[in-house]
Amino acid sequence: MILDAPIATGNTAEIYLHEGKLVKLFKAFLPDTAAEYEANKQRYAYSCGLPVPYVFEVTKINGIQAIIMEFVPGITIGSIILDDMAKAKQLMNLSVDVQLKIHAIDINASGIELMTDKLHRQILSASTLNERQKYSLIEKLYSMQYEKRLCHGDYHVHNLILRGNTVTIIDWVDSIAGDTIADAYRTYLLYSQYSMELSDLYLRLYCEKSGLSHESIFAWEPIIAGARLSENINPAEANRLLEIVKKYYSL
Repeated sequence: MILDAPIATGNTAEIYLHEGKLVKLFKAFLPDTAAEYEANKQRYAYSCGLPVPYVFEVTKINGIQAIIMEFVPGITIGSIILDDMAKAKQLMNLSVDVQLKIHAIDINASGIELMTDKLHRQILSASTLNERQKYSLIEKLYSMQYEKRLCHGDYHVHNLILRGNTVTIIDWVDSIAGDTIADAYRTYLLYSQYSMELSDLYLRLYCEKSGLSHESIFAWEPIIAGARLSENINPAEANRLLEIVKKYYSL
């Protein structure tokens, strides 16, 4: 297979358009199971009836692992909002409706990672947390009670493609079986890094539509902030997250 120039490049993969299909070519430093692992999550979401690109196959192209999937034309909701903030309320409203459809799905697939396991691993690997902070966060993590539901794990408007009135959800690699309230807080946290206006709008709409309180969502604040410190984030965001943790655990 001969590919043209990539249409998008990320930290872990390059995206190509080839013969009407999308090719996600993974970078060499990733484990050999990365493509199959992500594809299985996307297949599961698709099997639940969610608007997700269909996965045709997992293969290797010139020795590099790849996923070949359905190409969904359109523009991300995030791009539309960046171009015209006047549309933010309407489109954020739509995005919350889609997220609630994800959150309505009970997990019955053993191949989906548990949120508790993932957060535990992330907290332990966050180098900016000291041992007492890690212990306190993990203790709080295991005190949280919830039903296992499908969570996207990285839900925001740049992972939603809009075409007409149809929304397609992309980038399922971080999807997990966990607490939908924690997933909502992570979405809020991601928005708050860039725009408090958008994060507050999201929180208000999510609470109105789900019937949840701000307090119940913020119960996950130190855990999700602490876990995100293990990710590839800029120093300013790392400092902000550490301050959130210290607000609860100044140890």
